[in-house]
Amino acid sequence: MTIAIGDKLPAATFKEKTADGPTEIGTEQLFKGKRVVLFAVPGAFTPTCSLNHLPGYLENRDAILSKGVDDIAVLAVNDWHVMGAWAQSSGGMGKIHFLADFDGAFTKALGLDVDLSAGGLGVRSKRYSMLIEDGVVKSLNIEESPGQATVSGAAAMLEQL
Repeated sequence: MTIAIGDKLPAATFKEKTADGPTEIGTEQLFKGKRVVLFAVPGAFTPTCSLNHLPGYLENRDAILSKGVDDIAVLAVNDWHVMGAWAQSSGGMGKIHFLADFDGAFTKALGLDVDLSAGGLGVRSKRYSMLIEDGVVKSLNIEESPGQATVSGAAAMLEQL
């Protein structure tokens, strides 16, 4: 079953590369008492993710935060080394959280996993965005195609805020 508006996020722990090295960060720490925009991509460094989805959130970071959002995070079913390299190469390190759902456990718990084995990617996350308030989903925007970043993009999220 796919998570829905009004549902509480399942508990999970992610790995994230920081300036001080790798760290674990849990859903409680990320979302409790906060208003957070979370967006997910099928994979770091993949074309739509790197050329469209992530850049929109980085370019609109200040505008999103000015709407009462406390934090922004991107999630992918990748390891923390890959997510850390993506954060550094994109200029996003320290601006938003780059969360590694290395085994896809959180993604599967949300019901937002997709098998992209035909394209050589394996099981990954669907492309989506959500607004989370105190751990509860307030908006959920799932792309029909992993190659699109329109309903889950930063511009669409700004309109919702």
